[in-house]
Amino acid sequence: MAEQSLVSGGEEPEERVIEAALRPKNLHDFVGQHRVRKQLALVLEASKMRGRSADHVLMSGPPGLGKTTLAMIIAAEMNAPLRISSGPAIQHAGDLAAILSSLSEGEVLFLDEIHRMSRPAEEMLYMAMEDFRVDIVVGKGAGATAIPLELPPFTLVGATTRAGLLPGPLRDRFGFTGHLEFYSVAELELVLRRSAGLLDLKVNSAGFTEIAGRSRGTPRIANRLLRRVRDWALVHGIDQIDARSASAALDMYEVDQRGLDRLDRSVLEALITKFNGGPVGLSTLAIAVGEEPETVETVAEPFLVREGLLGRTPRGRIAMASAWTHLGYAVPTGVFGQETLALFDVDENHAESIDTAG
Repeated sequence: MAEQSLVSGGEEPEERVIEAALRPKNLHDFVGQHRVRKQLALVLEASKMRGRSADHVLMSGPPGLGKTTLAMIIAAEMNAPLRISSGPAIQHAGDLAAILSSLSEGEVLFLDEIHRMSRPAEEMLYMAMEDFRVDIVVGKGAGATAIPLELPPFTLVGATTRAGLLPGPLRDRFGFTGHLEFYSVAELELVLRRSAGLLDLKVNSAGFTEIAGRSRGTPRIANRLLRRVRDWALVHGIDQIDARSASAALDMYEVDQRGLDRLDRSVLEALITKFNGGPVGLSTLAIAVGEEPETVETVAEPFLVREGLLGRTPRGRIAMASAWTHLGYAVPTGVFGQETLALFDVDENHAESIDTAG
């Protein structure tokens, strides 16, 4: 079993109580995502002025950026109760029918990872979102009958980390779609300042900058690192956290200046020292670092690719020049991936023949 990564965007069960205490309760306190926040505020204000439930909302983006928090804010802003479920928990149409039939008027239903819902449940959700009605099928075979069930108006808030997996008919039924982007260091500093105030921590500006710079652009990770730095400072008897103490704490937890953790560095080290920079297949790379292929692909790769440290090509994974430099290796001449990829090179004679034929 893979160890829990300190800089993973996922949320562990034991963190939920702490995370709930740090979540902003309204749009005014929500930091970052200015475009989505402004658009969502307009949608909610218009709904309140009309005296109707808000349009269905779809939030997409990587884990830890605030999709669940925004769903809670929507319910709070509309002064409506909130029901929380998830796509993996709805594997049958009957599961969804049971949830929908128990909703009260104006209630907000939040479905996390909505793209993982079963196909029969998706098809039932189409009618529920559009007509506020579901058909309950009673019986089997030729004797089966559909009983229509009217639903009170409600607001569905869907969250997904993979919007491309949502079928078009479902995606089109959302009245508002917001894509959450990674946070800048300055925005993460604001998140950390607010959290430090709630946790009664004394951190100076340099300390906030140090933690924010290692947080992968993700508020959930920033708050997690802040709590680990708090623990380190408590044990070492430090009253005010500065850049030096924050750096020492995070170094102990193996989170480096760019936010890379043990798994990230293991992947890059294996690429460089065992495969000369690549290309190498995912399964082979996973064996080299002692992890499951899914762990390497879903936990380490997204951040490494975004940072320009790792490349994905049809021939396999490659370590980019910045990965060699970051780990302290000299970039050798002619290493695959540091120059134009041979895989995509066009033969000059062939190109000339194409031009002539054209």
